[in-house]
Amino acid sequence: MENKYVDVLIVGSGVAGLYSALNLRDDLDVMVVSKDKIDCTNTSLAQGGISVARDVNDVPYFIEDTLKAGQYKNDVQAVKVLTKESIENVDSLVALGLDVDKDDEGNWDYTKEGAHCVNRIIHTQDNTGENVEKTLVENVLNRKNIKVYEDTFLVDIIEKNNKCIGAILFKDNKQINVFAKSVILACGGIGGLYKNSTSQRILKGDGLAVALRHDVELKDINYIQIHPTAFYDESDDERRFLISESVRGEGGKLYNINGERFVDELQPRDVVSQAIFKEMEKTNSPYVLLDISFLDENYLKNRFSTIYNKCLKKGTDITKEPIKVSPAQHYFMGGIKVNLDSETSMENLYAVGETACTGIHGANRLASNSLLEGLVFSKRAANLINHKTDTFNLTKIDIDRIYKSQKEIEEDNRILVVNAIKEKGGVIDD
Repeated sequence: MENKYVDVLIVGSGVAGLYSALNLRDDLDVMVVSKDKIDCTNTSLAQGGISVARDVNDVPYFIEDTLKAGQYKNDVQAVKVLTKESIENVDSLVALGLDVDKDDEGNWDYTKEGAHCVNRIIHTQDNTGENVEKTLVENVLNRKNIKVYEDTFLVDIIEKNNKCIGAILFKDNKQINVFAKSVILACGGIGGLYKNSTSQRILKGDGLAVALRHDVELKDINYIQIHPTAFYDESDDERRFLISESVRGEGGKLYNINGERFVDELQPRDVVSQAIFKEMEKTNSPYVLLDISFLDENYLKNRFSTIYNKCLKKGTDITKEPIKVSPAQHYFMGGIKVNLDSETSMENLYAVGETACTGIHGANRLASNSLLEGLVFSKRAANLINHKTDTFNLTKIDIDRIYKSQKEIEEDNRILVVNAIKEKGGVIDD
């Protein structure tokens, strides 16, 4: 058993975890841990882009689009923060080195996605998340005050008098007790609990399980998003490959197996998913067809290079034929309840990204708001920590408990999280 002492421990290496690390003061000792390799995150899988207000005048429309998609069950104040702070955070990301696609005049090339009233999605072809991850990883690895530990599993947090004073980790089958002034949970969602999901398989609600064990307040854990268009592959029992919302944003049309249009493709995801399920039942088919082949072949190969190449490997040429698609679990709108500065109900414990519930998504997330949420609210967490870290001393206690194996803990976590979601009326295909 080993003890470590840091100012800030961040559990998770996606956009929220890494961006929070980069916004912390460089005189703070920061430890970032990743359950797998540093880039094995849902951030790396994000295709479409990052939603951002085009200017100050677009903010009210952006707010309304987010609320409408979320069935007006959103936290309005959080939505206002998200939209108003969108431009400054995307600017910061670009300043870190993200090279977004430009139009012929050199301006950001905004695209449109479902339920947005205007084009406000910036992107890097159709692998925006991968490029965001690479940009953040490069910057983190260049920061001397940030240490990264890969293949490191969160076992539990360390609590004393309802204050989080660190976390217990497993690495190389060894227990590491990390004492920290602040702990940020950025360990992703719950997609790995589903048989049919677009998420990384390692993301199994670890942060949610920790919160449940310590009575940390949760919010909206029954709000689970189904994405309308994942590649249909009857032989594929691994992670479902996402066919980005941006395909429909660029004009892609949905047809049933009889070649009939049946839905407005740019409605919110829940509406389109429900329409697809209905059509699949009506036609007794496990899929519908998404067609983008009418666009220029070279344009498709450039704009959707990831989708083109992945589909081609699976036997579908998107420049010549429609794509077989069906809905799949995609995103967790609920999570650990946080305030506008990402504070949880436990002192010194923060949650950001898909692990957290800021309330901005309501019952259904607006397309491309996930990466933006990870930026805006992780920076807010970092800013608060920057102002308070020197105001208290690091607390230590003796840790004499030896935990079970990672496999056993993950199974305990799965049971705990699945039961909690079902109790709230959420659907999970465990």
